[in-house]
Order: sequence, then structure tokens, then C-alpha cells
Amino acid sequence: MFRDRGVEIKTPEQIEKMRAAGLVVGRTLELLRGCAAAGVTTGELDAIAEDHIRSSGAIPSFKGYSHPPFPASICASVNDEIVHGIPGGRVLHDGDVISIDCGAIVDGWHGDAATTVAIGTVTDEVLELMDVTENALWHGLAAARLGGRVSDISHAVETYVRGRSTFGIVEEYVGHGIGSAMHQPPSVPNYGRPGRGLRLIEGLALAVEPMVVAGNPSNVILEDDWTVATRDGSLAAHFEHTFTLTPRGAWVLTALDGGEQRLLDRGVPFGGH
Repeated sequence: MFRDRGVEIKTPEQIEKMRAAGLVVGRTLELLRGCAAAGVTTGELDAIAEDHIRSSGAIPSFKGYSHPPFPASICASVNDEIVHGIPGGRVLHDGDVISIDCGAIVDGWHGDAATTVAIGTVTDEVLELMDVTENALWHGLAAARLGGRVSDISHAVETYVRGRSTFGIVEEYVGHGIGSAMHQPPSVPNYGRPGRGLRLIEGLALAVEPMVVAGNPSNVILEDDWTVATRDGSLAAHFEHTFTLTPRGAWVLTALDGGEQRLLDRGVPFGGH
């Protein structure tokens, strides 16, 4: 069923289908983390992803999405590319960093997640950038409570990044509602004051995705009309998970363990099964 402003509230059965899609996404990203290495092209990673998604009985969410139609099954954003990088002939090299974003559909229901992978030996700054971004995601997820507000997540992400680094937070690209479509209301920014926005209720599913850069967060869309890159050439990291809230707590639908360990590590009850 639907609430005002186009917000979609899922039944428990529909959330289970989103969990199935989320597991396909999580397993695809796990596979790609093992395949991303020096000498591999981003197009080869895309082919591996599409084969795995389809052989799992799912459909790639990204392929043909929007206008111009996105031509691949993953987004592969390398170094200064923040999001929406198009896979192709680019060869990965030692010292690169790549964000891989992946989506899958099972029985009409979507899962969406992203990870950032270091290729070979990278600088300490890159490792710190990845660590801060990934932990900011989990702090955002841990801040979600039934009865809370969307901006509680936003505030937790921003507070973590600001408190541990001088890195820039990208503001133009944000998380989103997700369900029978990949992008739905509400938006989930990675910054802001707590206690604002839509109330978090059972059946709402959100994708939270901080994008953090080593330098200035100002960005530009490249000539392919998709790839977003930093203006100053600074490196970027991007992590994302799809999650929902149950009466027991948070359930991260795209994490293989449902996010149980990461949530418990932060003193947050696990709401999945």
C-alpha cells in the first residue's frame, strides 16, 4: 500500500522479496570484490555481475535505466569518479580505488547496494577515506528507529564524517526510498539536522549511501551524461545498503548477515532473521 507523497509501505511478504533481491546484490558485490584486481577491466566486472545476477534468477536493476538508458548492470566509478561510472575498457591498476554499485530485481522488488574496493596497494589516505565512508553508512543505519525521522540517519552520517576527517560530503546525490521501483521517495541526504523529514515506520525501505571525497565535494557530470566526478580530481568513496525496520530493530536487506554483527557492534538491536 502507499502513503502520501508517493511513499511506498511494504507488507512483510514484500519485504521478504526485497531480502531475496538484496541477497543477490550482496553476493554479487562479494564476488566482484574478489575479482577486482590490477589488469581487470571495468567491463569484465560488469559481465561477471550480469551473469551472476541473471543466473541467480534476478534482473539487473541498472541496465536500461532512465535516459539516456544506462548501458550496464553495475556502476563502476574509478578514483575521482564519485558515482554512475559506466563500465567499459578501462583497465584497473595498482593503487586505484573503485566504487561498484549494483542493483537487482526479484519478482518486481529491488535491492541496491554499493562498495568501494582498493586495487593492490593504496595510500593511507585512501584507506582512511574508505573506512570513514563505510563507517558513516553504518552509523546512519544504526541511528534509524521506528518513530524516528529520516534526517536522524542523515545527521548520523554527517556527524561521523565531520568528527573524524576533513573529507567532503557530496550533497547533490543522496539515498532514497526503494521497493517496487529502484528510486522512490523519500530522499535520504547524507547531512542535516536530526528530527526532520518522513517518520520511520514499519514497512518503509530505504537505501542509505554516503559519498565522500578526499578534497572538495564540488562535482561535474562527464560527457557520457552519467559519470559524476570531482572537479578537483580528488578521490572518492561510496558505500550503500538497503534496509528496513521491524519491531525488533534494523534489518539490512543487502548485507549477507542482515547487518547483524555491525549493528550489534554499535549497540543496536538486529531486526532480521
